Amino acid sequence: MAKNKNKFYVVWEGKTTGVYASWEECKQQVEGFEGAKYKSFENEALATEAFRSSYWNFISKKTPKTLPANVKPPIENALSVDAACSGNPGVMEYRGVYVKTKQEVFKQGPFEDGTNNIGEFLALVHGLALLKQKNSKMPLYTDSVTAISWIKAKKCKTKLEKTSKNELIFDLIRRAENWLMDNQPVSNEIIKWETENWGEIPADFGRK
Repeated sequence: MAKNKNKFYVVWEGKTTGVYASWEECKQQVEGFEGAKYKSFENEALATEAFRSSYWNFISKKTPKTLPANVKPPIENALSVDAACSGNPGVMEYRGVYVKTKQEVFKQGPFEDGTNNIGEFLALVHGLALLKQKNSKMPLYTDSVTAISWIKAKKCKTKLEKTSKNELIFDLIRRAENWLMDNQPVSNEIIKWETENWGEIPADFGRK
């Protein structure tokens, strides 16, 4: 992102959301904030208008009509999972969607005082458990490298502190970790969704 002091910056997801008149102000809100969503605009009017809208309206979806010859399309007979969190921590939810039909298969939340990484992890475990229950070998897609690593470790390595508001989330984490310990090896392949080539993952919530 160009650090042009004449530009205005919109922060849809960060430490404090809003419109900022300098890169330094914007940087304070997004630096170290996982999953921060922000963009520069040529003037304040454009930035203010953008802030009232969704982040996804101002980024390239990068969904080419024809994929490059060396890029394979995603597997359609698959389950995709994703999470959304307003704040860090904040109100979190997650869901699973079939890739081919875009049909929502499950949705959990909203939960208070959660994080996006926790949601991505829980979504993957929920998807794995559902497919096992259905005796299905279809693969799962996620766009979260962190969630994949936590699944491999069979541990949700969050630094989030437990509070009275997020007791349910920590109960879900405990149950998810127990499920992973009791169901090894995981039989369904977990594949990283290639956002750059395929656009947003079907389970994406399409909002900040």
